[in-house]
Amino acid sequence: MNATITLATARRIMSQLRNDRRTVALMVLVPTLVMVLLYYVMDDERSFAAWAPVLLCVFPFLVMFLVTSISTLRERTSGTLERLMASPLKQLDLLLGYGLAFGVMACLQVALALSVSLTWLGMELAGALWPLILVALLNALLGTALGLLCSAFARTEFQAVQFMPVVMIPQILLGGILVPRDQMATVLEWISNVLPMSYAIEAMKLAVMGADLNGDFWRDVIVVVGSILLALGLGAATLRRRTP
Repeated sequence: MNATITLATARRIMSQLRNDRRTVALMVLVPTLVMVLLYYVMDDERSFAAWAPVLLCVFPFLVMFLVTSISTLRERTSGTLERLMASPLKQLDLLLGYGLAFGVMACLQVALALSVSLTWLGMELAGALWPLILVALLNALLGTALGLLCSAFARTEFQAVQFMPVVMIPQILLGGILVPRDQMATVLEWISNVLPMSYAIEAMKLAVMGADLNGDFWRDVIVVVGSILLALGLGAATLRRRTP
């Protein structure tokens, strides 16, 4: 890995994003708008307070996965990736460059969603703010990493979109949102134990409740970080030149 090349890649992606205002609006504004919509649909602060942490996990993950997978696929199908791989750029340089660029967008996304939720929407925290920010940001980065990985298995943008329910629905259903994980059938509980969003949701609940940040919280954080690194590593393995 070359730090100079990685940063140059991140700057190139950021430059492309600046010229694509719709994509920027999708990444930054949509999670916040959905939070506002949910608040007025429920019209009950207690119900909103119960669902807000879940949404702060799901929507950053969802939006970053969708945008990253399609953006990376465009570079694959347009030949840009092939030309880049002919340069001194390495697989990890490219993926980390994407991760840095979309990580900046993830920070903006999470900052706006949390600011609106904690002020306008009146969401209250029993503990410190920084664990909530940490978990929300890690979940957005997880979506970015999985989007980079899944883009390798799609041939068209429509196929990239089709991966979204494949990746999202099992994690939502088995992540403890609808039914506590320990009340699921044994096989389903085993599956939920290997899904990274299960740990992100548990960490978010602990952060919102103001529970002591003991071993359970940090275990969940480490699992999410490990999942991000694993997805990036697997994604790097899929980046190969198709021509000599």
